[in-house]
Amino acid sequence: MEQLTIGFAMCGSFCTFAQALPALERLTEQYRVLPILSETAAGTDTRFGSHEEHMARIVSAAGREPILTIAQAEPIGPQKLLDVLVVAPCTGNTLAKLTNGITDSVVTMACKAHLRNGRPLVLALATNDGLGANAQNIGQLLTRRNVYFVPFGQDDPYKKQTSLVADFDRIEDTLKMALAGEQIQPILLRT
Repeated sequence: MEQLTIGFAMCGSFCTFAQALPALERLTEQYRVLPILSETAAGTDTRFGSHEEHMARIVSAAGREPILTIAQAEPIGPQKLLDVLVVAPCTGNTLAKLTNGITDSVVTMACKAHLRNGRPLVLALATNDGLGANAQNIGQLLTRRNVYFVPFGQDDPYKKQTSLVADFDRIEDTLKMALAGEQIQPILLRT
């Protein structure tokens, strides 16, 4: 396992960066990690931190600059750069694009390029409409070959009834199972 190269793609669910960044840092302690940032994640300042702070933390942990453009992400496929690709957080927007084969961002290009090699893609959801408009996309991706989900559940079922968030502490366990061709169970967390 130590020789693995893990892609770690981050989308713009900034409220979950507090869980995603420690997950990335834990992976860099044992594996080679290639960070990949969506355009939004790479360049947006929010109440959850500035893009410079996030970028510095990512570069410090991974020891390399992240992939930031579609052109930089495209070689992931033909050069077989990754053993497994994790998208954490995976927003509803990215989820919908993956379901429908839309490749118009850094992260979706990385996923498309990686999946062409028949290698596992691990999704750690963070979406306010997972039990709404994106429920059908989750259902379709659950049946798609080489796509695996980090266990997820409702993060605030009374105030945000359709919101789903993955347990970012389960990313490493999920990717290990995915490399063996298995979906980690249980996939649904109790709230």
